[in-house]
Amino acid sequence: MLEIPCASINLTVTSPPYDNLRSYNGNNDQWGEHVWKQVLEELYRVTKEGGVVVWVVGDATIKGSETGTSFKQALHALDCGFRLYDTMIWRKPSPQAPTESRYYDVFEYMFVFSKGKPSTLNLLADRPNKSAGSVSSKESRSCKEDRRLLPGKRTVPTHSRRFNVWDVSRGRSLTSHPAVFPEALANDHVISWSNEGDVVLDPFMGSGTTGVVCKRLGRSFIGIELDKHYFDIAAKRIEGTLS
Repeated sequence: MLEIPCASINLTVTSPPYDNLRSYNGNNDQWGEHVWKQVLEELYRVTKEGGVVVWVVGDATIKGSETGTSFKQALHALDCGFRLYDTMIWRKPSPQAPTESRYYDVFEYMFVFSKGKPSTLNLLADRPNKSAGSVSSKESRSCKEDRRLLPGKRTVPTHSRRFNVWDVSRGRSLTSHPAVFPEALANDHVISWSNEGDVVLDPFMGSGTTGVVCKRLGRSFIGIELDKHYFDIAAKRIEGTLS
């Protein structure tokens, strides 16, 4: 990341290692607070004014207590100068490792950091309205972006803006990576916070899902990956030689 010019990245979509929840070919000892702090500081440096960082993260449970690392990271991002533009939730249909000692864990945080006011907002509107097309003379409490106004009347749109809790299945892994990012999740964030031709970064590229999505959506992509094995998988996927 030190080689990336200042203020050159429009969007980052990434998911750093979660404490020591998984083993990445024995590289866990190279990850810790000293690393994620430096990464967030560098992300602020390379992000353009109006740019966004989507940081998907969860916490380990150690001796009956969640670590709270995700919150520490969010607070450090604020210390770096980012705004915490939104705290979103990725809700999964089923738990990956159910435990009998607590409610099943079926979500992760998706912190949306912005450098100033976001310059791109392509917010998705895909919640069907049951009363779509009907006309009412009553004022609506919905946001202006979700309605079309006629003289003294309101037409209910076919779809309303999505909530900030996203239901996305983990998907089936076609690689040896232990934590493959769902394409649908990366796809919708790339659409939401960037435009065609923008530069998107993933400093924890893993198996390259963010890069695959960027290639499909016409964004430029920069990916960084510590592990040579995962890097090779990502390169093949992005080049289209591996599903």
